[in-house]
This record gives sequence, C-alpha cells and structure tokens, in this order.
Amino acid sequence: MCFVLSHSRFKYCEWQARPFKTSDIIKIHENAFEYWGGHPAEAVYDQDHLILVSENHGDLIYTKEFAAYLQKRKFKIRMCRKADPESKGKIEKVVDYVKENFASNRIFYNIDKWNEDCFKWLKRRGNGKIHSTTRKIPGEVFLEEKKYLQPVLEKIISKTHIISITYQVRKDNTVPIQGNRYTVPRGTYKGPHTNVGVTKIEDQYIVIYDLDTEIEIARHEIPQSKGNLVANNHHRRDKSQKIKTMIENIIKKFTDQDKAKVLLEGIHNEKPRYIRDQLMLIDSVIQSASNSSISKALDYCVKNHLFSAVDFRDAVNHYSKINVESENAPVEIKGITESATSKITGKVKVRSISEYADIMNGSNGG
Repeated sequence: MCFVLSHSRFKYCEWQARPFKTSDIIKIHENAFEYWGGHPAEAVYDQDHLILVSENHGDLIYTKEFAAYLQKRKFKIRMCRKADPESKGKIEKVVDYVKENFASNRIFYNIDKWNEDCFKWLKRRGNGKIHSTTRKIPGEVFLEEKKYLQPVLEKIISKTHIISITYQVRKDNTVPIQGNRYTVPRGTYKGPHTNVGVTKIEDQYIVIYDLDTEIEIARHEIPQSKGNLVANNHHRRDKSQKIKTMIENIIKKFTDQDKAKVLLEGIHNEKPRYIRDQLMLIDSVIQSASNSSISKALDYCVKNHLFSAVDFRDAVNHYSKINVESENAPVEIKGITESATSKITGKVKVRSISEYADIMNGSNGG
C-alpha cells in the first residue's frame, strides 16, 4: 500500500504477504501518519472496496470499520473517479515507481525484511533523489510541508470493528488513561516501549489488552472523577513463589530432571506472562505419555532451544506415534538359510518295506 504527499511527493509504502483487510488498511494509515509525524486534512483515494461500499451519487458510503475510523481521525476524503488519470495519475505513478525501482529483481526472504529494505530504499532513493516532475528532493520539501500536517497525539488501532488506542505502560505497571491511572498485572512492563491496547465499553469500563495476542489483561470501571489510581488488588500479588513451586513439582516428574529444569526455566524466561498456562500444558502432556516419548521430546526441545510447551507437546506426540508404529509393525519371518540347514543333523529312521508287509499279513491273519 502506497501513500504520497501531494506537494512534496514524500512517499510511504508498506507491504503484506497476505490479502489486505480493512483493519490492515487502518493500521497502515496510522503507521504512515506516525512516519510523517502528522496527517493531512484531506486524503484522495483510488477506488477500493475495503474503504468504500458505494459512491452513492456522491454521498459516499464507507465500510463499517473505516467509517468508525474516520469518526475518530476526522480527515476529509475524496475518491478518484473511475478511469480518470487526472485524479489517479499521481498515486498510480508512485505504485509503478515502487514496483519497478524497488521490487523488480529483488530477492524476497520474508515480509519483515522486505519492509525494512523498502524503508531504507525510500529514505535513500524514493524520498532522497530529485523528483522528475518537481525537480526537487521530496525529503527536503517535506520538512516544510510537515508544518501543515494535523498533529497525531494518539495512535489508533483497529480491533474487530472497535476503535482502540495504544497507551504506554509505566514502570509501576500502571497505564495513564484520560486523567486516571489503571493497574495491569505485575510483569506487564517490559521496558520503555511497552504498549497496550485500550478500548471503552459504553463509557463504563476500560478494557486493556495485549497488542500482540489481543488477549484482555485488565478491565476496570471508569470513575466519575479524575486523578484516581484504579487498582485491581489481584494485579499486585507476587505470583513468582507459586510459579516457582509449580516448576519444581513438574521437574520432579521427569526422569532427566536437569534437562527438565533447562526446558522449564527457558520457557519461564521467554513466556513469563503465560508461564502458568505453559506449565499446565506440560503437566498434562507428561501424565498421558510414555517415559520414552517424554525423554526423546525433552532431548529434542533442549537441543534445539525450543522453549515452548506447544513445541514440547508436538514433539511428544511425534515420538509417541513412532513408538506405536514400531510396536504394531508386522514381525518379519525369515527363511532357513543353507548354512542353517547344514546344522540340522537329525535323520528320520527309514523302515524296510517288509516290516509293513508283515504287519499287514499279521492283521489279515488276525
């Protein structure tokens, strides 16, 4: 997806390795505004079904999610007319320029690397070289145009048709939101760039959730006044001792406790927020699997630094399947070799035919 500022020709581009959704469009808008340090008062769009449902004779009807986004961001919109090069030409040239000068003949490794290289290319070439029409360098002209952009104070994100805002978590595991501070669970703060998503429910509740997993981590009632610390006492509890006990108890269930300790401590370090769920999954797995499968899975995970309960479970399932296939394999019946035949020394006694004749005659006589 490409953006270009009309006066300076300053560009922003972002790629995805899957089809775009409206939530992606909103996210990339916010990324572009953050990149520019503001947003324009008006935006002109090429026709796109993720933004526009119908032109409706000039009374534009937007998609539900994008309409909600516009209510929050509040900038004017104009749509390019179909097959109108005068309105579409500027952005179409940018798209073609990026495709031909950046994407053409470039090796794709992964989408993150691709976007990283694109940003570097924009800085160096796309916005750093003289524009063929204006005969000016977009990056230099942008410094003046930036003064006229509308300020962006909060970054908006889209979450299942609900407009949410990102907020920074403080060292004391609180989030300042509109004049009040709200607590989040201990350990949420991971450094100065720890952010969470926040939504309101009917102006009665604040819901705080993890940006990566979209899992709710806190919910508070909104007070009538300002300057309050809205706390959930459960967030203040130190759960580290209980977790330590859980880890110790699970380690004892392994045959190789030293390796089990390496695995569980690795999981604790990499997934501290979900350590209880991780431990419960591992405990469940080792109760229903054979010692052989558990030992092989443990060796595999530690050797390959796979500090995840899900990876451990998958490894156990893999080795369990191999064990079952081995047990159910048909037994191979081998034939007797010549060397084995030579070892058979027993001989069957051969009777004279006269013995059988005597028996027959005797029976006839009887």
